[in-house]
Amino acid sequence: MNSIFKFILFTLAFSLTFSCFKDNDDSAIQSSEINDFVWKGMNFVYLYKDNIPNLANDRFTSDSDYRNFLNGFDSPENLFESLIYERALVDRFSWITSNYIELEQQFSGVSKTSGAEFNFYYAPGSTTNVFGVVRLVQPSSSASSTSLTRGQIFNKIDGISLTENNLRSLLNPETYTVHLATYDTNGTTAPEDDSITDNTETITLTKTVFSENPIFITDVITLNTMKVGYLMYNGFVANYDAELNAVFGDFKAQNIEHLILDLRYNPGGSVNTAAILGSMITGISNEVFARLLYNSDLESNNKNFNFTTTLSSGTAINSVDLTKIHVITTNGSASASEMVINSLKPYIEVVQIGTNTNGKAQASITIYDSPDFQRQGANPNHLYALQPLVAATVNKDNLGVPFNGLTPDIEVRENVTNFGVLGDVNEPLLAAALAAIQSGRFTSDVQGFTPIMDSNSFKPHSKEMYLD
Repeated sequence: MNSIFKFILFTLAFSLTFSCFKDNDDSAIQSSEINDFVWKGMNFVYLYKDNIPNLANDRFTSDSDYRNFLNGFDSPENLFESLIYERALVDRFSWITSNYIELEQQFSGVSKTSGAEFNFYYAPGSTTNVFGVVRLVQPSSSASSTSLTRGQIFNKIDGISLTENNLRSLLNPETYTVHLATYDTNGTTAPEDDSITDNTETITLTKTVFSENPIFITDVITLNTMKVGYLMYNGFVANYDAELNAVFGDFKAQNIEHLILDLRYNPGGSVNTAAILGSMITGISNEVFARLLYNSDLESNNKNFNFTTTLSSGTAINSVDLTKIHVITTNGSASASEMVINSLKPYIEVVQIGTNTNGKAQASITIYDSPDFQRQGANPNHLYALQPLVAATVNKDNLGVPFNGLTPDIEVRENVTNFGVLGDVNEPLLAAALAAIQSGRFTSDVQGFTPIMDSNSFKPHSKEMYLD
């Protein structure tokens, strides 16, 4: 756990436990012990605590008042949801889990998946029917042993046509079959006469425990006489910091002059890793990378994350010392991805290519049911944990990421009829970045559709920016 929270938890845990919570009625407290944990955890760290009257420190006047409040909720999930501030507009990202072991595995890059990722779009002429496009297949995953490839289109799962409402349930089984289809533009550029027709081919996918390496593609591209580093990075996972450092060691050895950082499918992750990546790009040290701002009870613990020269292991960071980078984004770029872009802007020129990012600029932390909310000593009677937003992130100039995301300088969308091959210089978004490097400018190409959701939309913790 981050040292700031060790300090906060050990120094404030008892100061925020009120006298009215004495266990005068042990059976009553035990019957709602998870609800008790949910309220106390949210009261302690929730970023928007001041906006929720039921989280006020003086909300309850007696033990019975507090117990009656807790007993008014039939599940910890319902209590948790009642304490969220403006779910649709502001806090779209706080979560509660009934199994924190699965959460921990996801944060370490391990999860049960087929290794296939998808974008989903409304079918032509519909606001309910949906079709999917394969956006990538993880190497060495179970999906990689099938014929599934990027750009393939499907409109059914297990014989059932896709809709916005049934996607989650259809993708939930450990094994399911996708039915491939063809997208037909009917020879025009107008989407009104587009159609989707069924194919006879099906592909069965099976989920297995899989550790995803977030370093998906690295390359050094020769553009005229210039060397351009290309990194497609799909998650800020601290377990892979050493491998990331090796990538930048190679970039440095090859004397790259430009860097294209592809974050189009990167939903975020570790704040520490984000700061490390910023250091690898710029070579800056001991300057403010980002600031974390907590709720009013914890504001004395607001923290700066600085550029650094070493990994947590003490290994020296390999830096390429650039003053300009090109970053590829989509709506799938969230939290720590947005943090990197926003935090680099005061120091170097950042050219953003693609579409608007997701608009999540808050950090979270895992809260366990223990006396100090840490993992050690967690209540053995259940596996519930909270992942609430605890801090807003801003850059050196105190500017945050807008709720509607960061707007690209060059707008280019992935086109369902031409997804291209990731890492290939002709892939539309990479081609746009290379053209911008070569000419210094690029005409926006906004053809294509905006996905209504993607694979990560069904992983409740996928867009986290968390404190290690």
